[in-house]
This record gives sequence, C-alpha cells and structure tokens, in this order.
Amino acid sequence: MKNEKLSNEQISGLCMELSLLLHAGVRVGDGLALLAEESHGGDRAWLEEMAHQVDEGTSLAAALDGSGRFPDYVSGLLKMGERSGRTEEALRALSVYYEERSRMERRLRSALLYPAVMLLLMLAVIVILLARVLPVFDEVYASLGGQLTGVAGGLLALGRALDAAMPVLCVLLGLIVVFLAAFAAVSSFREQIMTLWRRTLGDKGISRMMQTARFAQALSMGLSSGLPLEEALTLAGQLQKDIPAARARCQDCLDRLERGEDLASALNGSGVLPKASCRLVALGQRSGTGDTVMEEVARRLSEESEYALETRVGQVEPALVLVTSLLVGAILLSVMLPLMNIMTAIG
Repeated sequence: MKNEKLSNEQISGLCMELSLLLHAGVRVGDGLALLAEESHGGDRAWLEEMAHQVDEGTSLAAALDGSGRFPDYVSGLLKMGERSGRTEEALRALSVYYEERSRMERRLRSALLYPAVMLLLMLAVIVILLARVLPVFDEVYASLGGQLTGVAGGLLALGRALDAAMPVLCVLLGLIVVFLAAFAAVSSFREQIMTLWRRTLGDKGISRMMQTARFAQALSMGLSSGLPLEEALTLAGQLQKDIPAARARCQDCLDRLERGEDLASALNGSGVLPKASCRLVALGQRSGTGDTVMEEVARRLSEESEYALETRVGQVEPALVLVTSLLVGAILLSVMLPLMNIMTAIG
C-alpha cells in the first residue's frame, strides 16, 4: 500500500522539531524516537521505523526518502545538508519553506472556493426565478387575459426547460458540491487538481508568478543551507518538474552557468526570474551578500504573487455580484413592465 504524503504543515512541523532537537544536542535517531513517543496512531509506527533505520547507520535523508511520505525535494536538500555538515540549517530552512507553502495553499484554497460557492448560490437563485417564479407570473397574466411574450416569454420557456431538467441539474449540482468539498478537505485530491492545473496553465499569469516565487524561495533556502550554486538550482528546478516551460528555463539557466555566466546573467537570460529581481541578485553578488539578497528577492516575489491573487479575487467577487444582479433585474423587469401596462389599461 502506498504511503500517504504528509501535508506541507506536517512537514514544516516535523522539520522544525528535529532542528530544535539537533540544536539541543540530541542525536537524530533519538530525536525521531522522542517524536514517535509523542505521536499517536499511524504516525508513531513510521517514525519509530525511521528512528531504527537511523540508529543502524542510515542517513536521515535516506530514511525520509524510504518512508515514501516526503517530497523528493526534502530528502534532496537534507542529503546536501548532511554532506556539508549543515543538517540543522537545512531542517530549519525546510520548516520555513513548507510553512510558507502551507500558508499560500490556505490562501489559494480560500481564493478559489469562495467565488465558486458564491457562483453556485447565484446560479441557484436564477434557476429558481426562471423555473418557479416566472410560471406564477404567467398564471397571473392568463387570469388577466394576456400572456408572456418577447423576452419574458423566452425566459418562461427557458424556465420550463430547466424545470423539466431539474433532476439532472440537482445531480450536477451535487457532483459540484462533492468536488468542492473534496478539494477543500482532501489534500491528495487537491494536489492532483493543482498538478493538472500547473501542467496546463501553470506558466501563465498569476500561476507563473506563484511558481516563480516558489522557485526563488527554494533557491534562497538552498543557498542559505550551504549548497553549491548548481546543486541549489537543480533542487529548486525539481519543484517545477510538472511545468515543461519552467523546467526548460531552469535547464537553460544551468547551461548558461556552465558556459561561465554569472548567476544574475544566467537567471536573466533564461527568464527564470524577472529582470528587476536579477538586478538585485547582481548587486548582491558584487557586495558579497548574495544569500541575503536572494532571500529578499524571494520575499518580494512572494508578496507580489499574493497581492496579484488578492487583486484578482477582489475583481471576481464584484463581477459575479454585478452580473447576477443584472440578470435578476432583467428577469423581473421583463415580467413587471408588461404587467404594469396591463394594470394601467384595466384601470
């Protein structure tokens, strides 16, 4: 049976706890054993297994990789950190990185779910107006010796068609609700949907901004953990392996470095980072503060992507309200105006 991957929040918590235990002088195997004692349910078993493997001489990176519960990036960075003697720094950097990813995931989930739920509610209101309210007005018109014509008549016909198809519509609505609930609650399902999204639209618009910020964070984390530049770039590029265009840009950047270009020129020429960010990286290289500048670049790109996401969501919500209000108003006016004319003629 395939082991379930840990969530970003769980990875962040585990890496932070291990880094604190290492900082206190606790051996890795003993630290894993302590975490296993404090865990409950299924987590205790695989933590104890990892502790046993480490006590027998297996590296922490190999134990994490063998558990099948961690992304390749975690074991890859830890492997480099163990090789350079900076395991604690690598664990701390991983904790910060996956905490940031968890926060972004929560914001993205909220940004996607709220407009979707609002759209469903508004569509339900429109369907009820067409299928239930308009027939009542039609009966009123019939009692006055008239009938709905023009736009109102067309809407009435549409409402009758929707009423006839109501069982199918209810099934579709139920499937959509189940999909949204699974997207919000099941992390593995949500990851599959987001992977599909990244493969198709991950290199455009806000999705590309978010992926670029994620790449910059990973590169900053690798450099701050003491990795050589090429290895840090390779590991950061693994996070974009499901986006062909982004993977090609990362490979182009590595090729440029091999040809002797400096980091800023390679990042700029390959299009991996925006030009403004590349200028900051160049200044950091000249001043000898490349790690600090890359961390600042990652922070700025992350803030820009979050602001762009919030702006887009802020545009979607008023647009949904405006369009739905206009539709509801048009339906009511198409019915009320002819009714007013009839009442005026009678009066």
